[in-house]
Amino acid sequence: MSDEPQPQQPHPGWAQKEPQAAGEGPTGGPGAPGTSGAPADSGKAKKPRRPRRTGWRRLIPTWRIVLSTVVVGLLLIVGGFFLGYQLVQIPPANALATKQSNVYLYADGSVLARDGEVNRESVGLARISKDAQHAVLAAEDRDFYTESAIDPGAMVRAGWNTATGKGKQSGSTITQQYVKNYYLGQEQTVTRKVKEFFISIKLDREKSKSEILEGYLNTSFFGRGAYGIQAAAQAYFGTDAKDLTAAQGAYLASLLNAPSQYDVVAHPENRPAAEARWKYVMNGMVDKGWLSPADRAAATFPKPKQSTVSTNMSGQRGYVVNIVKSYLTENGIVDEEELGRGGYRITTTLQKDKQDAFVKAVDDKLISQLDKKERKVDTYVRAGGASVDPKTGKVVAMYNGIDYVKQYTPNAVRRDFQVGSTFKPFVFTSAVENHSETQDGRTINPNTRYDGTSERPVQGWSGGRYAPENEDHHDYGHVTVREATDKSVNAVYAQMAVDVGSDKVKQTAIDLGLSKNTPELTPSPSIALGVATASPLDMAQAYATIANHGRHSTYTLVEQVMKDGKQEVELPQRREHQAVSRESADTTTSVLRSVVEKGTATAAQAAGRPAAGKTGTAEEDTAAWFAGYTPDLATVVAVMGQDPKTAAHKPLYGAMGLARINGGGAPAEIWSQYTRNALKGEPVADFDLRLQDGADVTAPPSGDASDEPGDGDESGSSDPDDQPTGDEDGSGTDTPGDSGGSTPPGDSGGHESGPPSTGGGTPSTGGPSTEPGPTGGGDSGGDDSSNGGTGPGGGGDTTGAGGGDSDTTAGTVAGLPATPRRQ
Repeated sequence: MSDEPQPQQPHPGWAQKEPQAAGEGPTGGPGAPGTSGAPADSGKAKKPRRPRRTGWRRLIPTWRIVLSTVVVGLLLIVGGFFLGYQLVQIPPANALATKQSNVYLYADGSVLARDGEVNRESVGLARISKDAQHAVLAAEDRDFYTESAIDPGAMVRAGWNTATGKGKQSGSTITQQYVKNYYLGQEQTVTRKVKEFFISIKLDREKSKSEILEGYLNTSFFGRGAYGIQAAAQAYFGTDAKDLTAAQGAYLASLLNAPSQYDVVAHPENRPAAEARWKYVMNGMVDKGWLSPADRAAATFPKPKQSTVSTNMSGQRGYVVNIVKSYLTENGIVDEEELGRGGYRITTTLQKDKQDAFVKAVDDKLISQLDKKERKVDTYVRAGGASVDPKTGKVVAMYNGIDYVKQYTPNAVRRDFQVGSTFKPFVFTSAVENHSETQDGRTINPNTRYDGTSERPVQGWSGGRYAPENEDHHDYGHVTVREATDKSVNAVYAQMAVDVGSDKVKQTAIDLGLSKNTPELTPSPSIALGVATASPLDMAQAYATIANHGRHSTYTLVEQVMKDGKQEVELPQRREHQAVSRESADTTTSVLRSVVEKGTATAAQAAGRPAAGKTGTAEEDTAAWFAGYTPDLATVVAVMGQDPKTAAHKPLYGAMGLARINGGGAPAEIWSQYTRNALKGEPVADFDLRLQDGADVTAPPSGDASDEPGDGDESGSSDPDDQPTGDEDGSGTDTPGDSGGSTPPGDSGGHESGPPSTGGGTPSTGGPSTEPGPTGGGDSGGDDSSNGGTGPGGGGDTTGAGGGDSDTTAGTVAGLPATPRRQ
């Protein structure tokens, strides 16, 4: 073995030291150990160098690397935050969040109907009870008013509460949830979470806490199709959000995390879980000082009402919604497009008790009497009506049909059925208003005598021969105007229209309330017999003017319109004027009182109040009317015949098992039951009348007049063997004109368009009808939904209006066209 010193092996894990200089020993000094050499530099020791790391130690970062990484990371985070804050903008609201329903209310504020795709009604925070607000905060974010938009602590706390059984609480703040509901969506993606983060921060800086809470309460889903707390309050408790109690608010707040599961009506098996959640919310309200311990102890779990579809248009609701929409748009209150976007809270003038009374009266006196399986004619029966407060012009009730989802045409506003003799009071009103005289110079008043002979040609009309027949060709001889009104004598009123001037009669009808665009409202003698096709609502408005002593108030259907629960929409100012003199209106009332007392409308006495009114029947018995009023209420009822498949007007012979339906039958019976119940509990008021000179004395009955009134103003065609002989009049003078027929001017044989047919009459009606009407007598085609039904402010002819059935044709007897019996 060599005596030379052996080199030492390096220590494991450390790098080998630098080679020693020649002559240096292993200790770094000169020479070998124990030998002498040059003296060492003892004044400055050389610093040893850090050994290089090898092996697994190389994987451990140095403190310098750690520090650098932290600094760079912080810079990236801060930079990323500011970059994201600048790049992510608050977007417009998503489509679902802004969709709302329009809510239609009765005059007392109870919900009538809702429309729209989304059942939501946004309301201001002031219209949400404090208890409900606190309940939602207790359930979702108890520190909402003190925390920032993003609260990591809340997320940790929510997880801990859930894990320890203290109740489920959302990890997101209310601000974050509102951002998700209103601006973004429900998808669970990283992108959405990032956007939610930045938008929440920005929103918290731009909006107040109250604004954010209001938005959250209006966008949250509560189940039962209800978006927002107002819709939820109605869906579960039938009340407004402003009236929610603490217990009710806590239940709604409980629904936010599991709307369907916690609906104890739909899922009674989940009631224990729902009650546990409710208790958690209530206890939270106590913990935050929002609810006293005593109130908490007294509170019980609320019972939600049965689930209903709040947007249901069945029954009368669908009709009312469409009529009110037309009213709003046609009067320029709300644009149609704006209304389609939703968010309107529309308080109507309809009174729930009166509306219900109207429906029940129709059901009791008409619908329940029909047998559609045994009598085909019963399938044709329709009903419509409207009721107006004479003093205010407010529409307080309407009847439009049995069910909107079964019959779409709103019968209260359709303008395609003749009003018949309910038009006659307008003729007399015009006579008094214009101080009119008979052909021989006598002032027209209730005691003026006229010749009531059937088929007597009218005098003083230069437009052609016109000789209307009375019902069943009855000759009444010389009768007073009062008697002629009681018995609805056509011959008298056709002559009166000529005496007054048919153009003046038309203007008086318009002044009273009929639309100037009413179909067939033309100045001719036939105007007196009701060939015009006004709607029940039109007629109710006109009769209300007479009831209100001649003062006319434009009818209104709307009390108030609110947009988004905050902004009130301006409504047109109520306009009232003296349409006709009080003397004219009140004298008409005195005559119409006699119709109820001893004329064709004695069934109206069942109302148990002083009443005035007039019956009427359309040509061929396609409609029967009663228009009547008390000092407090004017109501018009019409029973109509229409084929449900073709929409053609159909006679009602045999309906309800009766030979015919007269105005004094079902319409007057409906009117009396409705009026009695609608005014139940209100003082009985009598008419306060100022009459035309001499009208306060009733002339004795005419000696040559029949004591029997007409049986309900039935109109239609005469029997072939009872045709008019044609030329007598009250003075024995032939009326100028066409002596070969009785077609009124402008008429070509009883049809509005097209030539008249020449076949025989139907077995039930006998012979022909040549009086002008709104239709050609033929089927109109189309279905029920396409017929009639113009809005209350519209005008002109209605689509699909049929004037009668196609079997009713114009026949001839001895070469003379026959005139109709219309009363």
